[in-house]
Amino acid sequence: MATTRRAAVLCFSTTLLICSCLTSSAFARPLLPPELPSIDAPAVNVSLTAEAPASADSAAGTASSASPRRLLADFALKLRNIAYVRGGRELTTGFDCSGFVRYVFQQSLGLDLPSNSTSQFEAGNQVDRDALKMGDLVFFRTHGGRRVSHVGIYLDNGLFIHSPSRGKRVRIDHLDGSYWAKRFAGAKRPDVLT
Repeated sequence: MATTRRAAVLCFSTTLLICSCLTSSAFARPLLPPELPSIDAPAVNVSLTAEAPASADSAAGTASSASPRRLLADFALKLRNIAYVRGGRELTTGFDCSGFVRYVFQQSLGLDLPSNSTSQFEAGNQVDRDALKMGDLVFFRTHGGRRVSHVGIYLDNGLFIHSPSRGKRVRIDHLDGSYWAKRFAGAKRPDVLT
């Protein structure tokens, strides 16, 4: 009986040691994935269409000749799986919805957007839903009422990328999804994309 008890204690101690090792390494960087996420998503097939290149040289695919819309979308896709953090505006801390959008525009195009989704909704040019292009901003009323409270970046084929809410990570969703379709408030095109 004493042997069984010692074996149980040893097993329990070993389990605690393994769990503490896993927990400490897993939470060493709680907001960021182990590596920067890649652009290709196995779970979601994102087919992005870019505007036609201006010349044959640009068709070679040099980064300097990519359209602003393509640069924006490619950069946003690299940030998938970064954790949502209320008020988050940096890669090292995580993002809220408007912080994510602001960061993507600043880092990919050097453009400073307003700091929250309501202000971002007030800027730019109105776009009809059926005229959306890659890089346009899509807005939602997630708290009810008339106030815009959420923003994402339109990709293509009804898809947009955003930092959804607490406990979630930057991801791609569809405008026609039941949650988002009911809450869609409109779309705007920042001046740099007109």
